Amino acid sequence: MSDQTLMRLQRLEDHLAIQQLAARFSDAVNERDVDAFISTWAYEIGSDGMKLFLAAACIGVIAAPAHAQQNCGDLTDQTLMNVCAQKAFEKADGELNKLYRQTETRLKDDADTTKLLVTAQRAWVAFRDSECRFSSSMVAQGTVYPFVQNSCLEGLTQNRIKDLTGYLTCEEGDMSCPVPAK
Repeated sequence: MSDQTLMRLQRLEDHLAIQQLAARFSDAVNERDVDAFISTWAYEIGSDGMKLFLAAACIGVIAAPAHAQQNCGDLTDQTLMNVCAQKAFEKADGELNKLYRQTETRLKDDADTTKLLVTAQRAWVAFRDSECRFSSSMVAQGTVYPFVQNSCLEGLTQNRIKDLTGYLTCEEGDMSCPVPAK
């Protein structure tokens, strides 16, 4: 392998390690598990309270994208990580499809806007799939590929879920919302 390829693989490994660390942080905070928090961070930052605050603030910024790997990234077996990431994506995709159907139903009396929704969703799916193929291309031949690919798919799908949820929760009279309020 070339030096450039090795450097890219190292960056990917570093990126995954950061996401896994952020997932452990997120788990500990969400579960209010002080012992888990301390065991994750005590050796990382020492006993300086200010460093603890800064580390928590910095990790909070990256914890949201790592949410897809929150449970899967804690696993130690690559096959289990791959299966977990696939299930996380499938769950998110199911939620997305449910919201899409709700959005279509809400637009049933507006054929033109429904066509726009269908066009937008098809384009979005094509983008999501292409983006994740691209972003995981450096590990396409490796055992980590399904994990990286499905984590990407799940993350982008979660973003689209937020979009559709926003459309479905628009207030009456919101002119910037293409979906009528209930």
